[in-house]
Amino acid sequence: MTMQPVLEMDAPDEDFALWPTGSFEPYGFLVLDGTLTPEDVGSAVWRIARANEDTPEEDEPTDPLDALLYGLLTAEDLIAHGGFRLTDTATGAVFAPGCCNGLEEWRDWLEVTDGSGGAWFGHGPAPQAERLDGVVRLTADTEVDDSPVIELPVEELRRLLAGAERDLRDFVRLAGGWAERQLPGHAAAVTAALARALALGDPA
Repeated sequence: MTMQPVLEMDAPDEDFALWPTGSFEPYGFLVLDGTLTPEDVGSAVWRIARANEDTPEEDEPTDPLDALLYGLLTAEDLIAHGGFRLTDTATGAVFAPGCCNGLEEWRDWLEVTDGSGGAWFGHGPAPQAERLDGVVRLTADTEVDDSPVIELPVEELRRLLAGAERDLRDFVRLAGGWAERQLPGHAAAVTAALARALALGDPA
């Protein structure tokens, strides 16, 4: 079994020139960890900033960089579309986040392991997780009759969650170094904002 934090992607317009980015199809997933290329980090930062894009009621920034980062650096509640994707490497079955799920909500998985026993992970597909007598049953899409199903012990899911959280922290550290090179005037603030968007708290 593998579990990876994934960010739902899009790509900037061709004339985007604030920093180098990679090429992504809309609604595809980018795995967030400490091994990304600088271009992929740039794409991830752009995607998260764009998801939180906002403008002040007065004195709207005229600088394109300040305008893009404004919401990311000022919003109280940040979002990062995506979630945790779990793959059964033996069968190939995949449990992926649905629409409207976010990495900022990844700690909802703790409800599955140690709380109510279930959590919401989006729709279209509509994945469902249930804890039953020490086993977690993951249904990839409850809206179809022949949905792939993955079953694993609660202890194994706890281990996978810990690994996915480490991947997120590795990504934030990597993005912090990227920000020091690409956004030296905003590096600390951007790194802290990414940590908040990924429900990590202190980025250190």
